[in-house]
Amino acid sequence: MSDPETLTVYATQADAYASLTDEGAKIDPFVQRFIKGVPEGGRVLDIGCGPGASAGRMAAAGLLTEAWDLVPEMLELAKRFDGVVTRQAGFGDLIGADVYDGIWANFSMLHAPRSEWPSHLHAIATALRPNGLFHIGTKLGTREDRDTIGRMYTYVSEDELDALLRAAGFRPEFSDRGRDKGLSGEMADWIVVQARA
Repeated sequence: MSDPETLTVYATQADAYASLTDEGAKIDPFVQRFIKGVPEGGRVLDIGCGPGASAGRMAAAGLLTEAWDLVPEMLELAKRFDGVVTRQAGFGDLIGADVYDGIWANFSMLHAPRSEWPSHLHAIATALRPNGLFHIGTKLGTREDRDTIGRMYTYVSEDELDALLRAAGFRPEFSDRGRDKGLSGEMADWIVVQARA
């Protein structure tokens, strides 16, 4: 994700986004499910980490935790959490093989153009160790559009997401759906999927 307007929104709204996400990450059942789904002391990556609360929870559980984001203001917030190693990087920087036991991409890939999703998912599958766990959260829909505060989104349908994951070699094993209000104040339908490489 390198859309300048989207990056600028996150840079200027970093503190507000942290206020929105910090408390939720403490009780997020998907984070807990992810932690339980990787080996004890395993190496994980939160890509598009934002303010870093989910990565902080992973580190607190004893996982070797990296947190990547393209927005320096978000990485400064992620540094609040002990044990989280930060890097200014995005999906295009993921080039290793058999590196991680788990990769967490919670509402971050949705800012990448639809045309880049297959290559990003392939890179994630490659970076995961055999049977590694991948978590993706994204908004449901069919269009590419900006929200009311200027962030670019790629909305995908449940069937499209399933097809993309399977084409990259993933085996989905868990999913959930919901509807919530985000940083822009708009209500949106979402899906999370956890899948094995």
